[in-house]
Amino acid sequence: MKRLICFLSLILPLFLTAQNTAYTIKSYSDEGVKAPNTHHEGDAWLNFLIEADNAFPNNITQATFAANATLDWHKHSSPQIIIVVEGKGYYQERGKEAIIMKKGDVIRCEENTEHWHTSSADSMVSYIAVYGSEPTVWTEKLTREYYDKVAGELKKN
Repeated sequence: MKRLICFLSLILPLFLTAQNTAYTIKSYSDEGVKAPNTHHEGDAWLNFLIEADNAFPNNITQATFAANATLDWHKHSSPQIIIVVEGKGYYQERGKEAIIMKKGDVIRCEENTEHWHTSSADSMVSYIAVYGSEPTVWTEKLTREYYDKVAGELKKN
């Protein structure tokens, strides 16, 4: 009987505190907020899943672009990981050929590498981006003419 009382006195506090635990849960299936057309053309939504802090130094954001949207050239002071969760889009680093990115693709862009990524001409795209806490550096406008040229070249392949 003493063992049972001792066991219960040790276990009971764990049950009481476990019942009071609160979790912060966000879903990447939420649309997010419509992004202002500051560094892109077309419709885009941002879902800020995790904001960097001292314990976890990366932002995790879901971006969803309607078909035929553009995103300007930019770079980050840390590597960026892009995980495509739906649709099809384009990705290009400065000085390299553009590629088609599609659901299931994971792309790593190294720090301070100028690049752009957005939806394809005929499909929306939704991806999760993991990147550091420093602000994005916007470098150059991605023109409609350039985007259309990339879209035409990739459609041939």
